[in-house]
Amino acid sequence: MAKRHHHYEAAFEALLREERIPYVAVDEKRRALVAQSLGSSSLNSSSTGKDSLKSVDFLVSPPGPESYLVDIKGRQFPSGRQHKQYWRNWSTRDDLRSLAEWARYFGTGFTPLLVFGFELVADRSPVPVEDLWHYQNRTYGFVAVRLADYWQSARTLSARWDTVSMPAAQFRECGTSWRQWFSREAEHAWQD
Repeated sequence: MAKRHHHYEAAFEALLREERIPYVAVDEKRRALVAQSLGSSSLNSSSTGKDSLKSVDFLVSPPGPESYLVDIKGRQFPSGRQHKQYWRNWSTRDDLRSLAEWARYFGTGFTPLLVFGFELVADRSPVPVEDLWHYQNRTYGFVAVRLADYWQSARTLSARWDTVSMPAAQFRECGTSWRQWFSREAEHAWQD
């Protein structure tokens, strides 16, 4: 396993290993530089004539026709101390742009996903109890959303921080448990 600084990513990687789902953990210490002619004009350009992309966290290739470019987003479920918020799903626009560019580079057969790793801190869960993951005395519910669905519904959360969020009702409609994307049961669904 790669050394992970964020417990959400470490938990997701442990889940992939335990379930024996083929994956590659990406070293995210440095942002990748890509040629401007291929990159999006909306990305941050440097003086070297290249654009900088945030790395994806994992390349996941379960059995079946699709592989996945995964960006993990760690959140608590619920978040907030005074006012509980159960479906916080914010992301930066830079994360979305970078994931979209990686999808362009990898091409067909690679679906970009935002996987929200919700650490459960109360007695409710974003996924069925059988899909919860226990790792190092914490419990997680991993919810995946296709980048295209997220981007289409995303609304500005903070202009200052350049963050967006999907409305909770739409997030709940589009988001599905990790098991529907990566498990052996998903493999059988592809074959049916």
